[in-house]
Amino acid sequence: MNCEDLWNIFRKNDITFFTGVPDSTFKSWMSFLNDMHGEGLTNIIACNECEAIAAAAGFHLASGKLGVAYMQNAGEGKIVNPITSLADPEVYSIPLLLLIGWRGEPGKSDEPQHKKMGRVTLPILETLEIPYRILPEDIDEAASVIAEMKKTALDNHAPAAIIIKKGTMEKYEARKECKTSYEMSREDAIKAIIDCLDGSEAIVSTTGKASRELFEYRVAKGDTPRDFYTVGSMGCCASIALGIALQKPDKKVFVFDGDGAVIMQMGALATTGHYKPKNFYHIVFDNQSYDSTGGQPTISDTINFEQVAVACGYVSAKTVETKEQLMSALDLMKVAEGPSMLIIKVNKGARKDLGRPTTTPIENKEAFMAFLEKD
Repeated sequence: MNCEDLWNIFRKNDITFFTGVPDSTFKSWMSFLNDMHGEGLTNIIACNECEAIAAAAGFHLASGKLGVAYMQNAGEGKIVNPITSLADPEVYSIPLLLLIGWRGEPGKSDEPQHKKMGRVTLPILETLEIPYRILPEDIDEAASVIAEMKKTALDNHAPAAIIIKKGTMEKYEARKECKTSYEMSREDAIKAIIDCLDGSEAIVSTTGKASRELFEYRVAKGDTPRDFYTVGSMGCCASIALGIALQKPDKKVFVFDGDGAVIMQMGALATTGHYKPKNFYHIVFDNQSYDSTGGQPTISDTINFEQVAVACGYVSAKTVETKEQLMSALDLMKVAEGPSMLIIKVNKGARKDLGRPTTTPIENKEAFMAFLEKD
C-alpha cells in the first residue's frame, strides 16, 4: 500500500499523533510522517522507544485520544518497562497503539542481530498480554485491522500492536529530505582517522553503516579486522568502550559513534564523564540522520554535543567540518587526556555497493579479545 492510503485510514480513525524511532522495514512511512508533520498530524522524533511510549501516554492524558508509538522490533524489548509499569491496565491503564517493524521474521533472510528478536517478536507481545495483528498489504483489509486495534486499545484501556512486515509499504520519495553540505562523508572521515592512528588503539564502532565502512577499509588496507563492530544494541557502543577503557587503562580506546546513537543513550555521556577514563576518546559522526534506516532526520541539528559532553564531565570537546580541521583535532586528541569528544560534521548517505562484515559477530569478538590480550 502507499503512504497516502495508510494515512487516510489513520485519519478516518482520528489517529493523528505519532512518535518513535525509525525502522527500515517501513522507512517510507517514516519519511511520510516527517513530511506531514504539522499538516494534519504530529510526528515526534523520539530519542528512544521508551520516550515514545511516554510521549504517547502523555498525549492520551491530555487529549483522551489514541497515540501511536512506532519502532523496529529491537525496540520492543526496550519498551517492556514503560509498557508494564506505566501503560498496563494494572497501573495507569493507558491505551496506545504500537507500530512495530518485523526485522528477522522467521523464514526470511536477515542480519544476525535481528534473528533472535525476529523469533520472539510475537511471543513477547503474547507474554505482555498485548493483542496484535499483522498489517495486511490489501488496503481494505488494512483498514479493518487498524480499526479493530484502535477499538481493542480503547475498550481495554491498554496497548495494542500492529506488526509491519518488510515490503508492505510502497516506496515514497521524501519532500523534506535532510540535506547536508559538508566536505567529508562519514567514510572519508573514518579513513582519515584510521590513517592517522598507529594501530595500537582499540576501536569500538556503532551499529549500522559506520561499522560496515570501518570493516571494509580494514580489508582494503590489508589489515586484519580487529575492531569491535556493534552490529546491534544501538546507542551502546560508548558504554562498551567505557568498560574496556576502565579495564585496560594503558590502551587508548576510541569510539566511532553516530548522532542518533548518542542521542538514544545520552546518559552514557554522564557515566563516562563521572568515571573519567583518561584513555577514552569519543568520536561522533554527525550527519543529522538515521542513515541506516533510510536517512530519516535526527534532532541533532538542535543539540550542542560539545556543551553536553563538557557538562557531563568530559575533559574536552570539539567540532570539526573539514579534513584539515579533523587532522589538527586528531593530533591534539592523541596526546591529550580523556575523556574527550570530537564531533565530525559529515554528509548523510553511503556507497551503494557498501557491503557488510564477512566475518560473524562471534569471530569479530574473538579477534577483538585476542587483540586486547596482546598488551
